[in-house]
Amino acid sequence: MTALSRRTFLGASAALAVVASPVAWAAAGPGTDTHERTAADAAMRWRRIPDSWQNGPFLGNGFLGAQLYRAEADNVLKVMLSHGLVQDQRVQWEAGIGLSRLPIGFLTLTTAGAITAVDWRLDLWNAELTGTITTTRGGLTFTALVHNDRDVLLVSLTTTAGEESAAWSFTPLPSHTTRKVRVPADYTGNPDATVGVGFVEQTMHAGGGYTTAWQEKRVGTRRLLVASIAYGFPNSTGREEALRTVRRTLAESPDVLVAVHRRWWNRYYRKSFVSVPDKLVQSFYWIQLYKMAAATRENAPVLAEWGPWFPEVGNSWTAVWWNLNVQVAYPMVNGSNHPELDAVTPTFRRYHHNLEQSVPPAYRDGDTYALSHPGDRTLRPGGTRTVGIPGTGSKTDQTGNLIWGLHNVWLAYRHSMDERVLRDVLFPILAKAVNFYRHFLVQGSDGKLHLPLTRSPEYADAADCTYDLSLIRWGCSTLIDTALRLRINDSRLPMWRDTLAKLVPYHRTAQGVIIGDGVPLAESHRHFSHLLWLYPLREYQWDRPADRALMRTSYDHWSSLRVNWHGYSFAAASTMCSLMDSPAEALANLMGFLDGSIVHETQLTPNTMYREGTNLAIESPLTAAQSVLDMLIQSGDGVVKVFPSVADAWPDASIESLRTQGAFLVDASRRNGSTEWVRVHSEAGEPLVLQHGVPGEIDVRDGRGRPVPWRQVAPNRISVRLRRGESALITRRGTRPSLAPRDVPSPTAPPPPWGLP
Repeated sequence: MTALSRRTFLGASAALAVVASPVAWAAAGPGTDTHERTAADAAMRWRRIPDSWQNGPFLGNGFLGAQLYRAEADNVLKVMLSHGLVQDQRVQWEAGIGLSRLPIGFLTLTTAGAITAVDWRLDLWNAELTGTITTTRGGLTFTALVHNDRDVLLVSLTTTAGEESAAWSFTPLPSHTTRKVRVPADYTGNPDATVGVGFVEQTMHAGGGYTTAWQEKRVGTRRLLVASIAYGFPNSTGREEALRTVRRTLAESPDVLVAVHRRWWNRYYRKSFVSVPDKLVQSFYWIQLYKMAAATRENAPVLAEWGPWFPEVGNSWTAVWWNLNVQVAYPMVNGSNHPELDAVTPTFRRYHHNLEQSVPPAYRDGDTYALSHPGDRTLRPGGTRTVGIPGTGSKTDQTGNLIWGLHNVWLAYRHSMDERVLRDVLFPILAKAVNFYRHFLVQGSDGKLHLPLTRSPEYADAADCTYDLSLIRWGCSTLIDTALRLRINDSRLPMWRDTLAKLVPYHRTAQGVIIGDGVPLAESHRHFSHLLWLYPLREYQWDRPADRALMRTSYDHWSSLRVNWHGYSFAAASTMCSLMDSPAEALANLMGFLDGSIVHETQLTPNTMYREGTNLAIESPLTAAQSVLDMLIQSGDGVVKVFPSVADAWPDASIESLRTQGAFLVDASRRNGSTEWVRVHSEAGEPLVLQHGVPGEIDVRDGRGRPVPWRQVAPNRISVRLRRGESALITRRGTRPSLAPRDVPSPTAPPPPWGLP
């Protein structure tokens, strides 16, 4: 049969939408502004049939996730359903097993004929998947979304002659962990599911369970499928909730439901803007904005390795990975101005009491916290798993997990300047995290405090491990600064100051900072654990000339050994180069990941997910989005830098409402290789030193065009005092440029869209 085109489908949909339908909703109109058109240009496309997690389209709302791809039979499509809350509750075993996320199952759409062609488009702006399915017997058109405000999948479907018999069904997956590592001999999966009319109820041995419910409404050749998942523990299996949600949703107007959904997503994208000449990078960045909002929210579970999308094949990454993955995934929510996606800070606020479970029993004194890996969404390690005791056979590479996780909380504070985050979350938890190390620091004959043997993550055992020392240093410095900011006269201040003063310096050689005492970096290391002081902690600063040699030498040695690098290695290297004023090198590192190359059996997948061998993950693409932001805006050490690391290959760029430390929102335009103008809005009234990049003489004016006092503090840097709610516009002297965001031109033809075009 001739393949149905999306143009035919959309035209028909528009005609039918004149009359409201109980089983469909009106198609979205054409883009009306720069934000919408730019998001539209980043839409993912499928003209080949996807076959897995690695190349299929994905939908989500931070809780419910759905992915669409073909089944083994040539007339069946699968919609894999997952939910971030659904996990086991057998706390007697470690989190990856006893508190494991659990597979749920998949809907199948069985067509009358064999599927011969697809034409799908994932509309980022509205978070909707639309398209056509052509079969040997006819065709189908559909629109699907996971609703933003409730845990429901909506699929509106229209069949042509020959495909009237196309039907939905649901297949549950076994309710047991898919982890293969350290599985106890006495582990058994949960009981078989109970299958009812329009629902599957799954009980758990620990109590509670989860239910998947679905129902279809038909009007002529058009249909609406609604599916929902509900979870309960310890008493409910979610059955009544899931069934009630489906019934209630089917009783409501699809147009009203979808209007609410679209409104949230449209407002979401308008909160910031990024455009660069390389449209492959630009579309990748916008897809990561979509992915992050589909995967996490401030009231949702913190990101697990797959987000809310449990792979049908499963693997061993069945919980929350706190040894790098969470920490590198979340920073992008700050710069992109999406604090509503920060689930890290709320997770620590709600569940910090569980952190004591990761402390070895002998050190549980009420004043000590740690974070073992993996954990569940409530910070429980499960079983008897702890971070171990430094200097003994139980030592692990997890002693720094908690402080590194709290660095994300600190970033959230610095970008919002909300002192409640400092007072209620960061300060009390960080004090207990630093206290863990205080149990083990020993003063040597040199008068310095030394750390017994720990393990540098994924590399080697070492005394005075650089990874741990850098986190101790940052933790003590941050506690001292926070106490000063909050005017807290804490009795532990002398101890933190003493620790900073006496802590042994990082061990180093001619190749820069090394792993620890007597342990050089002798082979390729995917983890940048021994460089945390450079990034993300930024203890050393390129603006301080005395720091530059050590930063560059240490980075160069790590970067010279790339054979075992993974996706996040390239992203971290990109940001490190941006911090060291090496924009061309930063861009080359970023493209080393985005170009789809296979390095050490790792690869960015066609749908911008990520694989490491047979394991699947999402953190590396998300941290690569942060690398893009670090080229366009940087902040720290009291300075906001605009276009600090934009390569010559990008003569133009446009940004709007990118958020920086100090709670500033920055708009700017780069044109023909130089900064055209910068606008800064202050939300907190913090001091501002701005590296603006505008060449020549400048004007600094407020929102009404009035001159604003400013002071030159260094070449290309000015100090501007803005009170809360005030703005400053920096332009070339005597110019009045357009301040609207723009999709900057590309010197080359548009690249193929992401997906399977």
